[in-house]
Amino acid sequence: MSDIEPPAKTARLLIRSLGSATLATSLATDGWPYTSLVLTACDHDASPLLLISGLAEHTKNIKKDARVSLLFDGTADLPDRLTGARVSLLGRAERTTEPRHRARYLARHPEAASYADFGDFAFFRIAATRAHLVAGFGRIHWVEADTLCSAASPELIAAETGIVAHMNGDHADAVQLYATMLGREGGGWSMAGCDAEGCDLARGGESLRLAFDQPVSTAEEVRAELVRLVKRARVARVTN
Repeated sequence: MSDIEPPAKTARLLIRSLGSATLATSLATDGWPYTSLVLTACDHDASPLLLISGLAEHTKNIKKDARVSLLFDGTADLPDRLTGARVSLLGRAERTTEPRHRARYLARHPEAASYADFGDFAFFRIAATRAHLVAGFGRIHWVEADTLCSAASPELIAAETGIVAHMNGDHADAVQLYATMLGREGGGWSMAGCDAEGCDLARGGESLRLAFDQPVSTAEEVRAELVRLVKRARVARVTN
């Protein structure tokens, strides 16, 4: 992440890149802080999506107080973790039956399809109010919701399923090249989602974020970005 990137963009990149977060809620019984591990995906505007059981403590807590915080921690692989980026997102958990939210979550976490339809499970969208970004020493910012959440293109939302299916079905080799460019060898990667700022790649429980240089709003602009990025990946492969 570049030092010249706006804080909101840096925060969104981290939120979109990670497939899990620490969820903080208030215990329904006595209000004490309670943290738990959850798998996450994102809507097109970078709003986090959860699939959680009504039997879980955090869900019971949310039913009483919908205010939550999610810690997205990008420091795990660093020798000095305090130099890495992390985002604490504050918002309200809202239950959702929007088909797009379900599809995006299950594309990111296909293993969840085995229990997504259990009666006690439900999808939630986190409506962000603001986020606190710590991107290393001296890079600390509060980011308000109006800049944290990105614009979502209706055309791109409608085209996403076709774009992902086309890339996985006809250009699987390009998807592997993207992963290699991002430092992950071994194959087996698939495209899990596409939005105005980039694409999500997945392999088992692993996830990668393929970021576009500039935001896009149409399927044709996505195609141009993906072609440009695969050319970059091929050049990187030759030079390395």
